[in-house]
Amino acid sequence: MQGKSFFFAGGGTGGHIYPAVAVAEQIIKLEPEARIHFFCSNRDIDARILSGTDFSYTALPAQGFSIKPGKLINFCTSFFASCRIANEVIGETENVIVTGIGGFVAAPACYAAQKLKIPVALLNVDIVPGRANKVIGHWADEIFVQFEDTAEYFAKSKVRVSVVGCPVRSGFSKPEPGEIRGKMGLDDTKKTLLITGASSGSENINEAVCSLLDKIDSFAGDWQIVHLTGIANFEKVEGQYSKAKIRHNVLAYCDDMSNLLSITDLVIGRSGAVSVAEYAAAGVPSICMPYPYHKDRHQYLNAGKLVEAGAGIIVDDVPDAKDRAEWLWEELEELLKNDEKRREMRENCSKIGGKDAALKIAERLLEMVRSE
Repeated sequence: MQGKSFFFAGGGTGGHIYPAVAVAEQIIKLEPEARIHFFCSNRDIDARILSGTDFSYTALPAQGFSIKPGKLINFCTSFFASCRIANEVIGETENVIVTGIGGFVAAPACYAAQKLKIPVALLNVDIVPGRANKVIGHWADEIFVQFEDTAEYFAKSKVRVSVVGCPVRSGFSKPEPGEIRGKMGLDDTKKTLLITGASSGSENINEAVCSLLDKIDSFAGDWQIVHLTGIANFEKVEGQYSKAKIRHNVLAYCDDMSNLLSITDLVIGRSGAVSVAEYAAAGVPSICMPYPYHKDRHQYLNAGKLVEAGAGIIVDDVPDAKDRAEWLWEELEELLKNDEKRREMRENCSKIGGKDAALKIAERLLEMVRSE
């Protein structure tokens, strides 16, 4: 009899992959002989994240859905090609489970599993499910969500929905702040402001912060900056810091967010579901600038959970660059000055649960695997 196999299907952003990596880490702790494999997209971010783990992965050719005739044909062709690949990789149908983790690449692997009568689980950490997850919800045996609000979106599926929080990687439970301070050359006597646009970076956030550097310089005696620009914007942003007086470290990307957030006193960033969960898990006060171009505005809803808890503030990523920067400075200046306010926000992070979400999901997936 083969050992238990756990497949995770999805990708395209770190927000889809990181929670699944957290669950996979817990599965291996509970059952070291388990097989873990990821079906991911062919975007660079997926390979970059997964190549830094011990888990194998297969990139599927799946493309996003579109009603435009040419793109619809490509969607159908790539969907069934991805199903065939998933079938081949999964192989055996005993002691196997496939978990969808979001993104268009999740659907074909979960569809293949459903046709093979393999158990299907779904991990949905955003408040509002994406299109693929809404479809997968009808095939799933159980759905894991971060927020109670999400359950209503799966009501028609008539499937068990478990509210467990968002899985965060194991490093958040035992961060090593000294290690990353040394690696980044940071001053341990100064407070740290982290700027991040999540795994792909944010040009709008970069632009707003860089336009405020002259003002932020007035806090150079007490603060330092770590700015994660995104790979595409690194050179431009680094150049704009050339005359900044405040101590700073400008990086394209950091895959060690548990340690970085452990030394962060205030963060300015997007509010994807994973980002919100990581801010809360690390106890970091946040100024959230939700991505403004999603039709369902789910990042606003995610950030709203931090605001409700008193752990975060929302600054709209408005179209006008000057208005965006002015609004950001209004909130940022107050929080850079106000130690007491930041302390309250840090304490309020504990109101947002889910630190053991990865373990809960791992235990349940182990139970769901069919053994004969």
